[in-house]
Amino acid sequence: MDREGFALADKPSAVSDFYDDDQISSVYEAEVRDLVATTTGAARVVVFDFTRRGDSQGVREERLTREPSKVMHNDYTDASALQRVRDILPDEADELLKRRFAIINVWRAINVPAETAPLALSDARTLDPANLVASERRAKERIGELTLVTHNPGQRWMYFPKMTPDEALLIKTYDTADDGRARFSIHGAFDDPTASDNAPPRQSIEARAFAFFD
Repeated sequence: MDREGFALADKPSAVSDFYDDDQISSVYEAEVRDLVATTTGAARVVVFDFTRRGDSQGVREERLTREPSKVMHNDYTDASALQRVRDILPDEADELLKRRFAIINVWRAINVPAETAPLALSDARTLDPANLVASERRAKERIGELTLVTHNPGQRWMYFPKMTPDEALLIKTYDTADDGRARFSIHGAFDDPTASDNAPPRQSIEARAFAFFD
């Protein structure tokens, strides 16, 4: 993850229903916390968000999920990442922001392999800062800022076809460390031309977590 900005883990979950909020809070949150801590070596991990997505109108209406984001982006900028810590942990933010922290997304397919609308991920080593654009993001509850990217033929993109529900994809979306390691990976869903015509629509859940280091 410190090289390209992401890592794939073989990590089955004990959750039987990812649409059950009680299981998410009682089982999956701890699984995400442990996975991020083990992968990054962080001293403390705080899971602060879960988002479910569905690649069909029917799934979204039935499950009240969001649609996949097909704009290549990173969830944060320097400013919005620091602000997110202040938003989520206001009483501790001043002390926490004195040390290194990262934000990690943990993405997982739900129920069926992710054949439609899989995630494309940029190799962080091939991103030119000149191609990165900060963009305001407005939601009902807050105004944030994310990073968009313009095309450059030197960029390298990858994806993991047909990810199964037993796999977890860790995506670094921010890192205060600026020492040559990957600070984030631009990512987003895309229409895979190799997907079979009868492939079930993608269903997925993503968790977001702060990783604080000593």
